[in-house]
Amino acid sequence: MNEIIFQNLLSPVVLFFALGLISVWIKSDLKIPSVVGEALSIYLLISIGLKGGLELSHYSLVTLIKPIGGVLFLGFVIPLVVLPILQWMKIDLQNSIGLAAAYGSVSIVTYGAALSFLEHRGESYESFMNALIVIMESPAIILSLFLLRWIEKSKGTAAGASRGLGIMAGDAAFWVKFFDKELLRESLFGKSVLLLLGSLLIGWMSGDNAISVVKPLFIDMYKGVLMVFLLHMGITAGQRLPEVRKHGMKLILFGLFMPLGCGVLGVIIGDVVGLSLGGTALMGVMAGSASYIAAPAALKTSVPEANPSIYLGMALGITFPLNLIIGIPFYFAAAHWVQ
Repeated sequence: MNEIIFQNLLSPVVLFFALGLISVWIKSDLKIPSVVGEALSIYLLISIGLKGGLELSHYSLVTLIKPIGGVLFLGFVIPLVVLPILQWMKIDLQNSIGLAAAYGSVSIVTYGAALSFLEHRGESYESFMNALIVIMESPAIILSLFLLRWIEKSKGTAAGASRGLGIMAGDAAFWVKFFDKELLRESLFGKSVLLLLGSLLIGWMSGDNAISVVKPLFIDMYKGVLMVFLLHMGITAGQRLPEVRKHGMKLILFGLFMPLGCGVLGVIIGDVVGLSLGGTALMGVMAGSASYIAAPAALKTSVPEANPSIYLGMALGITFPLNLIIGIPFYFAAAHWVQ
């Protein structure tokens, strides 16, 4: 285990992230323009989606039923575990929902770093895992928003009863609010989900015929672009970390221990659905990561009361570096032990 962590710490992916963090701590003027960071993010989303689609074309739906069921299970269960814990910690409802959505969804960049980790170790994995990460993007976001509406509706019904309001009227208002067009658009067709799903479908429909066109840019250059993006993420995380500290040690501890627990659950599910060692480790990475792209995009308009410095700061400043340094090798070791 110690050897795995040490090797991961010395990988270029982690070292570039560390360089970004150090640049903030020493107050360097190093910056990655936001437009460049946006372009790198788009590249990574397209690359992962395309690779998933190309490999998905080699599998039948029957082969994928269990793995898809596994990621859907994780996407729905994790928010149901996270939300009560945050409420017990006395975190307000809106910020609890924001964190539940972020931690139930996935970090594409953490997943990409895990792919590099497995390739560096020469460990194979099911190529359809790139497709599964797309499927796991939305369930936690949708469920978290549903839980918010349900809790608000419950409180509203209790208050309305004293004013003599009818239950049917309350239920109608609830469902109208839940199926809000803007809410569903942000959850299902936000930038990250649309790029991932669209690229996945393009790769799936094109199949092997597209490899010669896709390989030079989206496969061969992937690791190099990931390093530059992680430099950008290191700078961003370093800037966000002080905002997390303002909210107390309890949130920091949550950001350190919750991902590892969820990751172990992901490893168990990966083993149950019959994945290989590499695939099981990736399932752990998916369950243990936290979204800072898809979830914030939906939360920004759907839960404006939630503080972005909390769910973004936690995902980027605490959980992301934890997974890069300790989480990925920990999930790999857990998968090895389980299997």
